[in-house]
Amino acid sequence: MSLSKGLKRKVDDENRVFKEEWKESFAFILPDFKNAKPMCLICKEVVAVCKEYNIRRHHETKHGNFKVAYPLKTEARKRKIKGFTSQQKATSASLKGSWLLARNNRPFTDAELFKEVMVAVLEELAVDKSMDGIIASVKQVPLSARSATRRVEVLSNAVHEVVISDLNKANYFSLAVDESTDNTDVAQMCVFVRYFDGKQFREDLLSLIPLEGNTTGDIIFTELSKVFERHSLSFEKVNLLVTDGAPAMVGKHRGLVSRLKEIAPQMHGLHCLIHQSVLCAKLSGELKVVMDKVMRVINFVRGTSSTQHRLFRQLVADSEEAIHDDLLLHNDVRWLCKGKALDRFCALLGEVKAFLLSSTSKAAADHLVFLEDEKFMSNVAFLADIFGHLNNLNLQLQGKDKNIVDMVEKLQAFTVKLGLLESDISTGRLLHFSTLKTQERRVTGLMVDFIKQLRANFSSRLEDFSIPNEVIAFVRDPLTTRPSGELSTLVKTTVPSLDDAKFEMELIDFQATSLIKDAFRSAESLSAFWVACSEEYSTIKNLAFYVLTMFPSTYTCESAFSSMNAIKTYERNRLTHKNLENCLRISVTTVTPDIRSIVVNERCQFSH
Repeated sequence: MSLSKGLKRKVDDENRVFKEEWKESFAFILPDFKNAKPMCLICKEVVAVCKEYNIRRHHETKHGNFKVAYPLKTEARKRKIKGFTSQQKATSASLKGSWLLARNNRPFTDAELFKEVMVAVLEELAVDKSMDGIIASVKQVPLSARSATRRVEVLSNAVHEVVISDLNKANYFSLAVDESTDNTDVAQMCVFVRYFDGKQFREDLLSLIPLEGNTTGDIIFTELSKVFERHSLSFEKVNLLVTDGAPAMVGKHRGLVSRLKEIAPQMHGLHCLIHQSVLCAKLSGELKVVMDKVMRVINFVRGTSSTQHRLFRQLVADSEEAIHDDLLLHNDVRWLCKGKALDRFCALLGEVKAFLLSSTSKAAADHLVFLEDEKFMSNVAFLADIFGHLNNLNLQLQGKDKNIVDMVEKLQAFTVKLGLLESDISTGRLLHFSTLKTQERRVTGLMVDFIKQLRANFSSRLEDFSIPNEVIAFVRDPLTTRPSGELSTLVKTTVPSLDDAKFEMELIDFQATSLIKDAFRSAESLSAFWVACSEEYSTIKNLAFYVLTMFPSTYTCESAFSSMNAIKTYERNRLTHKNLENCLRISVTTVTPDIRSIVVNERCQFSH
């Protein structure tokens, strides 16, 4: 008898554990106080034993019609009932950590460091035993370099699938194509797409294509065609291709644009508007000589030797009048540096002269002669002012999500401003030439001629669009444009698939509707107005979307190349082309992947 009593089973000895899925399946919870028993959320009764059979019997006996009375969609029920396992939570954390590292252009090996930092911080902050479980969970998150590589690939593929799916659904999209060399001298061709996804306009990376050999128009066309074929995309949907104007892109016979127009005649070509604005201000003749001499002075001060550069910075630091700490170098590739370098040079002119006077070098004496020349310094001050205005324009044109309508409007406004600047400098008022006025320099005919030529350059380039200015103006302000046969003809030329007769009739109704006028005045942006526009005016809306999906510049490509150089550094020069593309896609994308669905479909495990 004593033996049988010793073997008697007790419920408390069975270590039964409450399972989270019982909460959704049977509406039971386990309160968090000591010796708590499972409690029904519907009737507040408790079950003596923490056992699935007892809990299910209570639910089916007393609340059998609960699911019928309160039905839940199958997919929603699956999401609610099925919580993540510990392994899935670790994988989800790993994906989110890898996503953040890739978004910030960090190496795969930083993932493990990221994990060590989290553990170190949590161990320092731990004040009770409840933190021990959190620290143990962090240690289980798989974040090795190999795991981070796989995670980034999975995330990149998820983003890419969304982009490809949206492109296949879109009526049309535009391309921005540019090429640059990475840190291992491999030419990388960046292809961006701009499209409407049903809710908003998006700009995303379609592909980063490595070009190991030559970068001719034929090769670029072949590689781009492979990308379109691989993803079942059609060039017939491409409404515009914007490039940087290189011969391989815009060559008359074998350039990328001409090759694409052979198979997609409806496609328009555009030379990047930012590049065009920079080309308009290209220096020549005497002003180019002035600019070159200024750069030689700056290079002498900064580039002759490290010691000389340090001495100059020390002289500037000791000066009470200096408003900057150093001169800036000029690089033709960088859009803003010419204006900034000139502005900094004029601001530190006194310190530059003092430094050249203290130097025993013959080159310093030669440079000083130029700085004492009144005519030379007048031209320098003029260039600093005019490139300051050009920099302001350039900053307005830069940035993501810029549409062609707004950028053309900025360029047209600047052309008008150039007329004002010409009048301002011709009359000697100098309201818009602060450096020239402050330093009391004299105005020369060369300055007036340069502004006239600059204005003529901007005007001529604004007339060269393949998209008529009247169509762009209509999309910008559709309420003031009068319906006419000329406008409908231009619209038909721009979008051959559009019904011009229907366009004319819709336009009359469109402009007569007071609700449209109120919506146009109160809209946050031009894009927001057209997105919210009623489908009753589908023809007009299609024209607006056709224009608004067009890339105005290659800014997205240029910005992506900056990210590419931050990703593929000299320390990471063995990064494969595929991994580079995956990292870049995550870095620049506007799409957020569904990590939950990725985890559900992944094989999850703890870190070893």
